This record gives sequence, C-alpha cells and structure tokens, in this order.
Amino acid sequence: MTDRKTLTLDAPGAVLTYDVREAATPTDEPPLVLIGLPMGAEGFTTLAGHFTDRTVVTYDPRGVERSTRAPGSTPPDIATHADDVHRVIEAVGGGPVDLFASSGGAAVALELAAEHPGDLRTVVAHEPPLPSVLPDRDAMVAAMHGIHDTYQAKGFGAAMAKFIALVMVEGEIGPEYLAQPDPDPAMFGLPTEDDGARDDLMFGVNMVSLPGYEPRYDELRGGTPRLLVAVGEATGEQMTGRSARATAERLGTEPVVFPGGHGGFSGGEYGQPADKPVEFAARLREVLAD
Repeated sequence: MTDRKTLTLDAPGAVLTYDVREAATPTDEPPLVLIGLPMGAEGFTTLAGHFTDRTVVTYDPRGVERSTRAPGSTPPDIATHADDVHRVIEAVGGGPVDLFASSGGAAVALELAAEHPGDLRTVVAHEPPLPSVLPDRDAMVAAMHGIHDTYQAKGFGAAMAKFIALVMVEGEIGPEYLAQPDPDPAMFGLPTEDDGARDDLMFGVNMVSLPGYEPRYDELRGGTPRLLVAVGEATGEQMTGRSARATAERLGTEPVVFPGGHGGFSGGEYGQPADKPVEFAARLREVLAD
C-alpha cells in the first residue's frame, strides 16, 4: 500500500475530505478516482490497495464520515455531489481521470459525465440505484420514501431494517409489498431504540433525492467519456441489479459483469464479510485497459 495523503477542500456549504495515494512508481496512467454514496473513502481501502501502480483518489461525500455540511445548508442532490467530485478532480490536477463509482456514487458519475465530460476518460458505474428506469418505479419510489419517513419518525434502526428488507427483494415489488408490516430491527441485530439523531445522509436525504434523479441519457449515449454500466454477477434480480441492466439498456449498451454482488470490491472495511475483492480488482483493471 502506498502512503495516503489526506487533504480538505472548501465547497459551497461543505468541507470535503479526500485522500490521495500516489503511484508507487512513475506512470503515464491518469489517476483512478473511486467514489460511493453514501459510502465514504474507507469502503475503498481494499480496492485502492490493488492499484498501487497508479495514483488513487478517494473522498467522503459531504455529510459522510470526515466531510462536513454547513448547518442549515440545502440537502445535497445528485448534481451537488457531482459538482463536489468535479472539485476534487480539479484539486488533484484536473482530468481526464478514470472513475469507478459504486451505488449512489454511480448515479453521481452519470451526472458528472454529462456535466463535466472533460473530467473523465473511462467511467465504470457499478449498480446505480435508479428507480426511474424500473417497471415498478412507483412502488419502489414509495418504498424509498417510506424508509425516509420511518427514519424521521423512528430513527436509524427502524429505517435500516426497512432498507435491508427492500434491497434483499428479488424481482419487482407492488402494493402488497408496501402493505407489509415494518420489519423488527432486532431481527437484523439493529437498535430498537431511537437515539434521536437525524443526520444520516442515506435515510435523511438519499431516499428522496435518488428516486427523482433521471440521467441525461441523450448526452451520455455514445459520446465521451467512455461509459460502462456494471452489474455484479451475484446481485441477481435485486433492485440495484435490475437498475444497472435497465440503465445500460437506456444507454444502448450491454452491462459489464463483475464478480460478487453490490459490494463486490468490499474487503470487510465496515465489519461485513468480504465479498470478492481480488477478483473484482482484476476485472476492474481489465475493463479499464480495454
């Protein structure tokens, strides 16, 4: 692992924290930027360790881990996060860079590719959770809004239980899913008491911002940068797998299959079991080299 340098960057309504791992030896390859949402830089520790031959940049989205939001600032939408990533890319010397983006970060990558195409050489958007492309869009949006409402009413444990239940569903959902009783947080080892905190970005903001986001497909089709939508081989018919395949279809491309599931690159950074980080990194290297 190369040494990691941690830096901060002022942005409107936020202070962003990002990390730069310089290439172990000089290289002509552009930096590789790794982004997630709501996951921060810590979640990419294992993946970054497989790319010591090039400079790797990670960051915490505003309101996540080390990056802060100004009190009373407007809740960030996908365009705001894309602007933040643009600022980080400028701070490390400008583009074009290669970008790997996970989950909500993949939606951010699609917006960045449309708004600042010169920042990017290749984009790998891994499983963007976009209800707008799904046949069960209305039910999925209602479910995501329901998680937000549960968070506001009952706190983190109750909201996380509903979120886990939703992302585990295989296939489409409908009114019968929305009519189910809320799951017990204790079933997932989650706290049953409300600690009063309401600063979780995923439940407090993303559950209502992601459903309304529509990528600019006409601007993204067949242009620059090179844009690949990726899906995990183990994700199956869960929401993010269905969304990734549908997004690729909207772009007129085939999804690129990666090892593992939604967090295929994970090395267990947050205490979860590791997925397939070695195989995932090898596949990413292969895709970027094509």
